[in-house]
Amino acid sequence: MRLNRYMSMAGVSSRRKGETLIRDGRISVNGVTVTDPAFSVDADADTVTFDGRPLTSGSEAARRYIILNKPTGIIVSRGDTHGRATVFDLLGKGMEGIFPAGRLDADTSGVLLLTDDGDLAYRLTHPSFGVEKVYRVEVSGKVTDEDVGAFAGGIELDDGPAAPARMTIIDSGGDVSIVTVIMHQGRKRQVRRMLEKIGHPVRILERISFGGITAENLPPGAYRMLTPEEVRRLKETRKNKK
Repeated sequence: MRLNRYMSMAGVSSRRKGETLIRDGRISVNGVTVTDPAFSVDADADTVTFDGRPLTSGSEAARRYIILNKPTGIIVSRGDTHGRATVFDLLGKGMEGIFPAGRLDADTSGVLLLTDDGDLAYRLTHPSFGVEKVYRVEVSGKVTDEDVGAFAGGIELDDGPAAPARMTIIDSGGDVSIVTVIMHQGRKRQVRRMLEKIGHPVRILERISFGGITAENLPPGAYRMLTPEEVRRLKETRKNKK
């Protein structure tokens, strides 16, 4: 298997982060530093080390799958140079090898999935799989049907066009509106940037569903393990053939 996939199965990182670690020269195979993420390894025969520490690809049964209802003000990171609280402070001890499947910025609350299953994390975050993310958003101004149409057609952002997304008006008043946004991409602060682009700065942003998993009955800051049925549904996500 590819070296970056092996690392994700070992719970070191996601595949994307693994590529960076490999190119930085921190991974060795049978005592030789490897810098190619596509390098092929044999999980049963090769010895893979990360900063000198031997890795094992682990077993499927030992994988952990977590949903956290992230509050605002919490950083999705192992640590923060400004001393802010992180999601791992909420999770506590015993979460070595766990990493988030995607991100939520500090000002966004809601569903965050974490796992040590690199293959699933890749499936959940790579745009080609088209995993659905649903947001409830309070914005400034009166959202109109024209705005809904703009979202459906795709919004042009500074770093390139955003893919079409579905926006539904829940409540549209004079000064404040509430909408739901359903999208499949996951670019940095994408929902905020798209809404700001059409003249509706975000006031409150919450992700209420990720791949069909919701934080129902889970208070802010609390987490639980996903059920086997929830994990099965996430793993059945099929690659978008378009």
